Amino acid sequence: MSTTQPPPDGRPAGGATSEAGRAAEATHRALLERWNALLVSARDGAEGPDPTPYGEDLLGRWAEPHRRYHSTAHLRTVLDRVDELAAHLTPGEPGGQAPAAESTASGATSGAAVGAASGSAPGSDLGADLGADLDAVRLAAWFHDAVYRPDRSENEERSARLAERALPEAGVAQARTAEVARLVRLTVSHDPAPRDLDGELLCDADLAVLSGTPEQYAHYAAEIRQEYAFVPDAAFREGRSTVLHQLLGLPHLYRTPYARTHWEPAARHNLTTELRLLQAQP
Repeated sequence: MSTTQPPPDGRPAGGATSEAGRAAEATHRALLERWNALLVSARDGAEGPDPTPYGEDLLGRWAEPHRRYHSTAHLRTVLDRVDELAAHLTPGEPGGQAPAAESTASGATSGAAVGAASGSAPGSDLGADLGADLDAVRLAAWFHDAVYRPDRSENEERSARLAERALPEAGVAQARTAEVARLVRLTVSHDPAPRDLDGELLCDADLAVLSGTPEQYAHYAAEIRQEYAFVPDAAFREGRSTVLHQLLGLPHLYRTPYARTHWEPAARHNLTTELRLLQAQP
């Protein structure tokens, strides 16, 4: 990680020449390319302004210096996890059987494909044939933590309102914009309704971090603590323990069959381990 502060557009400052700086610049370019392709796809053939300034603005937000976990790396991970989940949708899965009429009526049928990272071009039929609006899900991933202050409780609402302002201006239809905003607000609870495939995809992708290796999970937990450094240790342990208890008390952490099979066991192990460590602290 570069030790330099990123400027407002999210690029490494000062023309960084270190290996970390070059890696950050490459990540920035790759994400910007993904954003540009996604926005063009999400317009469904309609004309619109240059996508790049919108992507630069979002990347600048994700690179704000007060962020540790909720950073550009998290954005990229969520996008990749959406791709992974989308690639494993099948008509035989409960989420993959959402009636087309319902999806169309709610503006929830997203059409973007599995994305550049997985080799598919935006706009493919994968997901759309199963009732998912993958363009909306990916746009929601871009916006879901676009506004983030750890000392505020209205981050998701402010992020949703940002999407409601920016996307119509950028050429996205009102129905899809409304679906993106709905999905962003859903990340408050991560509790999609039955047969809400768009919501399942976004929420599972957002919570995929819980299923990392023990080392990855420890890094995530440390970054969360850094973001909440203003909270005293005792209060943080109490609040964090409450959240972990709530998560472990859920019948399922994930909604999609793929995530339940491949991510849930590791996630429950990680949550249990963190809770045990917190309880062991004096």
